[in-house]
Amino acid sequence: MIERLKEIPYAQAYLNAALEDEDRRVFLLALRNVAEAHGGMTKLSRLTHISREHIYRMLSEKGNPELSTLKNLLNAIGLKLAIETNILRKKAA
Repeated sequence: MIERLKEIPYAQAYLNAALEDEDRRVFLLALRNVAEAHGGMTKLSRLTHISREHIYRMLSEKGNPELSTLKNLLNAIGLKLAIETNILRKKAA
């Protein structure tokens, strides 16, 4: 699976699927897997200027990353956060 996660479209789909789960730990574990596939915590630490230990902690089962830290980590992987609608809005008549 790690080899597949090196492919950005696959990693994107994997993380989006993990976000569908109500348990945030599922997403954090998925992001940890993607991080490992993209060079590991040491490489991401250098790219993001976030300590390796902090990355491990924020992606742990009890992790609770701040939005800015999460954005920084995703950016280093080649991904970004996005907001999408989940319902269709009716046009005003």
